[in-house]
Amino acid sequence: MTTQALLLIDLQNDYFPDGAWPLVGIEAASANAVRLLAAYREAGHLVVHVRHESPAADAPFFRAGSLGAELHASVLPAPGEPVILKHYPNAFRDTELRAVLDQHGVDSLVLAGAMSHMCIEAAGRAAADLGYATTVVHDASATRDLAFEGRTVPAAQVHAAAMAALAFGYARVIDTGSLLADG
Repeated sequence: MTTQALLLIDLQNDYFPDGAWPLVGIEAASANAVRLLAAYREAGHLVVHVRHESPAADAPFFRAGSLGAELHASVLPAPGEPVILKHYPNAFRDTELRAVLDQHGVDSLVLAGAMSHMCIEAAGRAAADLGYATTVVHDASATRDLAFEGRTVPAAQVHAAAMAALAFGYARVIDTGSLLADG
């Protein structure tokens, strides 16, 4: 039997429109994450929240102790839902995430959150490398424009490249409606 968990990664205030590092499409992605959260709670699956803090006082976002580093109100944990604090893009690095998943017998993960090309991709690759059957919900994840060699790479292209890379060898990549219809 598969024991599944929903991993909500870095849905924090700084990524929303009034935050220090707003993402393109974060409100739509968050709305889909809320749908996933409700379905996973209703089904009795484990929900794990991941929150990033930067220990550097001059960090551009997610400064420790700031309102921006707090989880967004739309996805606050329910009593008993674990919250993993991380300091690196990979949610497994130097955290108790794997121990929490193992404690609950989890062998299948569903990932949603931000940023697609960083923390979602890092966690998706790590989860697959650790042996978890991994699914990434692409429309419940968001990112931002990036710059490379003097060019702006639009967020939609950054997101598509990250999802394509994950789908190529690390995870099943699916939209919210299809995942929820699968049960």
